[in-house]
Amino acid sequence: MSTTDPEHRIVIEPFKVKVLEPLPFRTRAQREEVLGAAGWNLFLVPAREVTFDFLTDSGTTAMSAAQWAAMMVADESYAGSRSFERFEAVVRDVTGFPHVIPTHQGRAAERLLFSTLVKAGDVVPSNNHFDTTRANLEHLGATALDLVIPEGRDPASLHPFKGNLDLARLEACCREHAGRIPLGMITITNNTGGGQPVSLENLRGAAEIYRRHGIPFVIDACRFAENAWFVKVREPGQLERTPRAIAREIFELADACLVSAKKDGMVNIGGFIATRRGAWLPALRSLLILTEGFPTYGGLAARDLEALAVGLEEALDERYLEYRVATSRYLAEGLVARGVPVMQPPGGHAVYIDARTFLPHLAPAELPAQALACELYLALGVRTCEIGTVMFGKTAADGSLVPSAMELVRLALPRRVYTQAHFDYILEGVEGVVARKDRLRGLRIVEEPPFLRHFTARFAPLA
Repeated sequence: MSTTDPEHRIVIEPFKVKVLEPLPFRTRAQREEVLGAAGWNLFLVPAREVTFDFLTDSGTTAMSAAQWAAMMVADESYAGSRSFERFEAVVRDVTGFPHVIPTHQGRAAERLLFSTLVKAGDVVPSNNHFDTTRANLEHLGATALDLVIPEGRDPASLHPFKGNLDLARLEACCREHAGRIPLGMITITNNTGGGQPVSLENLRGAAEIYRRHGIPFVIDACRFAENAWFVKVREPGQLERTPRAIAREIFELADACLVSAKKDGMVNIGGFIATRRGAWLPALRSLLILTEGFPTYGGLAARDLEALAVGLEEALDERYLEYRVATSRYLAEGLVARGVPVMQPPGGHAVYIDARTFLPHLAPAELPAQALACELYLALGVRTCEIGTVMFGKTAADGSLVPSAMELVRLALPRRVYTQAHFDYILEGVEGVVARKDRLRGLRIVEEPPFLRHFTARFAPLA
């Protein structure tokens, strides 16, 4: 049912399509050849061989006419461009943070902040660190500690805010590791845990604990607008507030935020750090100049800053957010109706299939989520992302795999790209996957890098 238009029950796309791109269609035999050449790693499959690309929602947004128009008036001056001034003003207005540092994407923002604040032996708590966040911390010799509530590790739980930090564990962590926590974090929404939101009440509690222990509070806020929408519609007392007002209060609880703008910035490239801690600026800007660019462009063209300034405003539009969340819910409900278990309740940016429950005949060491992701590509031309033992499991000294807590397949939904008919086509095809699920084989790793192995590892089917 529509929240923003009470006279209509159907939530529609709040836009019209002006530019088209043809979809590539391939046979299963053709996709088998492609996947084999890619080592059964969907990251290595060429996009021209993919019909529906749900690998990520990062940088895959269809930009608006207003964004394209803004790009045409960009000021590409190396230093002090008016495009930076426009971008900076929007970030300050949305977040309330006075200091804004642009970067070319989110992981660059992570590297800048962590390289200046974190050292070997440090501990950085969060609800769940995502892949690049964890990798950047572990590369520095720090421990990325996950403290999500127990419900956040149960795909079937209907808790409305499964991304919440376990505040009791956070308090204990701050006491146990006193002096070794250079910053504390939280991710909104919690991508690793199924795109689940964090409540305003929980954010206030985390902020109070961090503040009491003298620990800077940093929000990984790449999906801040979606989190604000979930607070509005799920948290008591928030329904009459705008997503913009809720987002501003969230940012005001923190000392800084890291943002991959390729998500709720509604752009194809970009990111930033925003903070109220002026003492951090000299070190951050020095490293930015060394590795990214001058502080008023940070590795981005001015036209990207212009598009991002518009995108941050568009992401907070209530009709867009209602449609965005309704799309995820529609796909999730369709999968469940066909016998596919998904992370409940559905999040905003993606639908997560519970591969461990769907393929009980495959042990975690047989990589059930990766196997299911590959089958979805072979059967339907759908490219998805494994969030399980490949991404977050560990390889023990004896070469055995230590599985992750959950085995999920993420169908990340590009913003403003696919229509309801596309989802209906996919749901129809899923019925064939369900019919032969008991015959799906697992996979084994045959080649892997030391960090972020899911991007470039190669696999082979088990006999």
